[in-house]
Amino acid sequence: MAQLWGGRFTKETDQLVYNFNASISFDKKFYRQDMEGSIAHVKMLGKQGILTEQETQDLVAAVKQILREVEAGELEISHEYEDIHSFVEATLIDRLGDTGKKLHTGRSRNDQVALDMRLYTRQEVLAVDGLLEELLHTLLTIMENNIGTFMPGFTHLQKAQPVTLAHHFGAYFEMFKRDRQRMQDIYRRMNYCPLGSGALAGTTYDLDRYYTAELLGFDGPTLNSMDGVSDRDYLIEYLSALSTVMMHLSRFSEEVIIWNSNEYQFVEIDDAYSTGSSIMPQKKNPDIAELVRGKTGRVYGALISLLTTMKGIPLAYNKDMQEDKELVFDAIDTVKGCLALFNGMLSTMKFNKDKMEASAKHGFTNATDAADYLVNHGVPFRDAHGIVGQMVLYCIDKGIAIDDMSLEELKAISPVFAQDIFEAVSMETCVEKRLTVGAPGQEAMKKVIAQEKETLAQDWKSELPDWEQALLEFPIQNSQN
Repeated sequence: MAQLWGGRFTKETDQLVYNFNASISFDKKFYRQDMEGSIAHVKMLGKQGILTEQETQDLVAAVKQILREVEAGELEISHEYEDIHSFVEATLIDRLGDTGKKLHTGRSRNDQVALDMRLYTRQEVLAVDGLLEELLHTLLTIMENNIGTFMPGFTHLQKAQPVTLAHHFGAYFEMFKRDRQRMQDIYRRMNYCPLGSGALAGTTYDLDRYYTAELLGFDGPTLNSMDGVSDRDYLIEYLSALSTVMMHLSRFSEEVIIWNSNEYQFVEIDDAYSTGSSIMPQKKNPDIAELVRGKTGRVYGALISLLTTMKGIPLAYNKDMQEDKELVFDAIDTVKGCLALFNGMLSTMKFNKDKMEASAKHGFTNATDAADYLVNHGVPFRDAHGIVGQMVLYCIDKGIAIDDMSLEELKAISPVFAQDIFEAVSMETCVEKRLTVGAPGQEAMKKVIAQEKETLAQDWKSELPDWEQALLEFPIQNSQN
């Protein structure tokens, strides 16, 4: 067993205890972040004169070489080590001898793992933001192409008023736009470097934490060492944001599932994102939408698990915090997979526009507009409401839509109706006269789409420094230079 802390102990750890305690099986996932953090730490030690220029050069070169070998598959991260930190340091000692033992100067595994997790999460925040951006582009394309595609809008799963497919999808655009804003907020709030916090109380070495933070692309160092090693707020925020993303995807998936049913037939899902039945040849199942809906609970579980883990932990670091990783890793991978697959399903989906419009008509979504017509011709609203109710009952009995009634049939219910009623209750009129900001009318939708395009064109990630490239190419500085 390769351990870094054996001096205090007089006998070997029980194998079961060792296995239970070890984290190498999952924290090897951020091997790159661990080595990048070590490179920055060594460069800072060299700058401060804590390491000699030669030691700094040797350590940086060796860590870069280990990183290259791991990524090329030439060096295996062995499970004989307790964690990724032990693997890197032990490999350095094998290659550099005593110089390798100086890697950990002025650093604890507590602030090291806090850094690794923060670097990894920061990268994944950007990855999820990128997938959300792709989904928004897909939604915007569908919206632009369906400004005039009429469909029923729903409340209580009951057909309510006519809208357009563009307007309906625009609601999800707003949801996923807010999800991106949350990614931006989390990134900026978490972007402070815990390295240099030590185990909990800093260190006696003359570290330049601002320099380390700069090398790693942070806005600065964390300002309390106890909080630096025990803060997991950013993970809780991120899991909360991911849970909200999944909630939005799940709501959308539920609608796709309903729209794909034989009763609605609003959409046809591409064969690549559907499956059939092993026994019923007529079936075409919306499996991707159902799996996205199902996996939502998995991400919620990660959030609740971490909140529960953190709720009773005193300052500062405790081993409980090791439980932050596996569920976070799984939640991130789940959300990324769901976003990519859902976007693919959506971008290849076909919309049965005639079915949508017919559903709006036969769902009496223009009943409110018929009542408004009567009100505009002097009928009190309460009386108009009753008259249109009679019309709906008549249509249900005849199996027709309001639009299908003849003028004679309409006048038999109320003599106020005239020829212009047909234009007043047409789907186009019902939608187009709704022109307030955020409404489904074409002119209102065009303005919103133009505004959303501008929003998407402003990519906040373009402002971020390319710290990773700068770190790996940054010249080694020493206090003697």
